[in-house]
Amino acid sequence: MSVASAVLGIRRWPVPPFIEAVATAPRWLVLLCAAVAARFLTFGNPLVHIDENFYFAAAQQMAHGALPYVDVWDRKPIGLFLIYLPAAALGLPLGIWAYQLMALGSVVLTALLIARMADQAGWRRGALPGALLYVFMLNLAGGQGGQSPVFYNLFMALAASLILVRVDEMLASRHRIARAVLAMALVGLAMQIKYSVVFEGMFFGLWLMWREHRLGANPRQLLSTAAMLAGVAAVPTGLVWSFYMAIGQGDAWIYANVTSIFARQEDPPHIWWHNVREVTLMLAPLVTMSAISACLTAEASLEQTRRRFLLGWLAASVIGLILFGGFFTHYALPVMLPACLCSAGFLGSHPIGRKLMAPLVAVSLVAGTTATYLARQSRGNGAELQALTQAIGSGPGCLFLYSGPPMLYSSTGRCVTTAWLFPRHLSRVREAEAIGVNQLAEIRRIFRARPAIVTVAEPYDGERPDVRRRTLQRLKENGYRLKGVWPVGNDSVAVFEAQAAEATGAPRRAANNPS
Repeated sequence: MSVASAVLGIRRWPVPPFIEAVATAPRWLVLLCAAVAARFLTFGNPLVHIDENFYFAAAQQMAHGALPYVDVWDRKPIGLFLIYLPAAALGLPLGIWAYQLMALGSVVLTALLIARMADQAGWRRGALPGALLYVFMLNLAGGQGGQSPVFYNLFMALAASLILVRVDEMLASRHRIARAVLAMALVGLAMQIKYSVVFEGMFFGLWLMWREHRLGANPRQLLSTAAMLAGVAAVPTGLVWSFYMAIGQGDAWIYANVTSIFARQEDPPHIWWHNVREVTLMLAPLVTMSAISACLTAEASLEQTRRRFLLGWLAASVIGLILFGGFFTHYALPVMLPACLCSAGFLGSHPIGRKLMAPLVAVSLVAGTTATYLARQSRGNGAELQALTQAIGSGPGCLFLYSGPPMLYSSTGRCVTTAWLFPRHLSRVREAEAIGVNQLAEIRRIFRARPAIVTVAEPYDGERPDVRRRTLQRLKENGYRLKGVWPVGNDSVAVFEAQAAEATGAPRRAANNPS
């Protein structure tokens, strides 16, 4: 029997040479090749996703001295912008390649950890297929580029790998506590990329406390250990808050990172239900396979304990998704990590799973690549951005993106007139009264600053009609001339130009305190 047959559990039929080669190749090489194949359509494209556009543009503003939450406003933790900072400092086009290669490396390392943890849980035959599912399924949820979960999933996978119990665990083991502290430190770093990981982090902490209890820790020891681990997880966030307090911007940090999260409104029902359907359809097969994995009998008690931890992690991620709300497609990305990991049991140890292993991996590759291609068609590409950039020009005067790709701030190099560089913050229904300023009042202030160029894309679902109507009215009242309309994917962006005598656009660095 061949090596591939032994690994894949195929005993009756000869294995094709390609499958044999994949089964015997080093895992890192297989996963690297798979990730490149899944993502090659995105490499070098500056318009992979509007969120990534903004992260890059905001990080570039930081490289020029802007302060997050004050000069550039968003509610994402500062760690996400720090990840983008080295790439943004390279400018275009090198910076685009840089952050996308960083995302590629993060995906491959996370997939390697998935395979390793599946091995430890006794799901060895499904370890590589589960890791491949993660690589390919990311694309279905908008994770083909540098969305925040692509990066923080690596931190959470590292933390989980440290928590998995070992055979020689004892209450007096210093190594056990050291690993627990490191794991919670990684959770803390992940929280500074996106706060939604707090639910998974809480589960990790509770599991560690349960383990201490099982090892014989008394109540006093449990409380002291719990306080220590919670404190370790809170350190990164505490350090950032302390920095902003020290420079007199503590209120700005609190509003952006805490208050504004709870001030957001609900999306209109039809948008909410559409997002729920998409997320459910993507996750349902993975959660179903994971549920079947939970019913499989482990050969050793240690493996059974590890499986309970991994399945509990999956449950915590699903609970976090539900409680965090919103249900944008990319909110499914954190759930895909433990779900693909737990699917390894079904794929490698269940009779039906072994038969479906190769077809499921192949379908996920085709579906993910198709989703990436369609996203590229709908969101645009570098050539379209270049044409729009040339139409806008590099100055003089500032740029105001009422709507359109935030990457224009980077590609044109023009100064900005507002701290709200993510266009939909100023026009989305969901964001009304949740960004620290009145949307209409901020747009009125922007026009008083006389930006040289204003871009307006087509209406989008969830946009405030009154804000759009008032913006178009101000363009007319202030004598802006339509320079032209340029296609960007399925959208089109109108470029309005101020009269030469009025095209000043005072650069904006210090935003109103959004507290």
